[in-house]
Amino acid sequence: MKRILLAVCLMVMARPVLAQELYVNTEPASNMATGSLGIRMENQGYFKPSYKNRSTIEAMYGVSRHLMVHGSVYMSDYYNSSQHFEGGSVYAKYRFLSIDTVQKHFRGAFFAKLASINNPVVNREITLEGDNSGAQGGMVFTQLLHKLALSGSASYLRAFDNSGNYEISTNRVRNAAAYTLSGGYLLLPRNYRDYKQVNLNLYCELLGKINPGHSESYLDVAPALQLIFNSTCRLDFSYRTPIYNDMQRNTKNMYLIRLEYNFFNL
Repeated sequence: MKRILLAVCLMVMARPVLAQELYVNTEPASNMATGSLGIRMENQGYFKPSYKNRSTIEAMYGVSRHLMVHGSVYMSDYYNSSQHFEGGSVYAKYRFLSIDTVQKHFRGAFFAKLASINNPVVNREITLEGDNSGAQGGMVFTQLLHKLALSGSASYLRAFDNSGNYEISTNRVRNAAAYTLSGGYLLLPRNYRDYKQVNLNLYCELLGKINPGHSESYLDVAPALQLIFNSTCRLDFSYRTPIYNDMQRNTKNMYLIRLEYNFFNL
């Protein structure tokens, strides 16, 4: 099954053919339109050894053509028997490079994230989406080629003490590196007539992380489908599974469902 998912992803990334950059598990170098507001509601989780899930509410705003910001809050039952509020994060992305031509462009951006989380630290993976307080900074580059969009990123993460000084691991490592490679292809409509047409996009993303202090790492493959309605409403479905993994973490074998609505020209 893992080989089939990886093969599908490689086909999407290699197919040489207006593509979508609205990746499901990562952010592209492109920004949302200036003065636009996006609201996301997301749920992700796993079924083994028991069903656990996390819900996220996220707001995004296009400050300018170069800068956009996000704010997120998290709630889950990963560390408790019932759902509880875990904390929040803020994210900013600054686009410093844009080379645009007809139906093609190449863009680069810096990004940074800061999180404050109140969960106990039990896993080796450092992740700022509800598990760890910390900071992240990195770069992302995105290439659009008509109906195909490719994107790659690299970043550094530094974990802080979680709120309340929750700590279980006595051998905690606070540094990690993350990298991603994403491909997106516009399947429908085949011929664009107007913005009311439903868009169907196929994505494949490779998500990796390295914890050098423990000499541990993983690489996941995450295929995804996306529907866009009236150019304002977006529905995402994704499932990530390890290609290889030797790290204790929550993000293994997880589904993701997301609903997003965008308000333009505010």
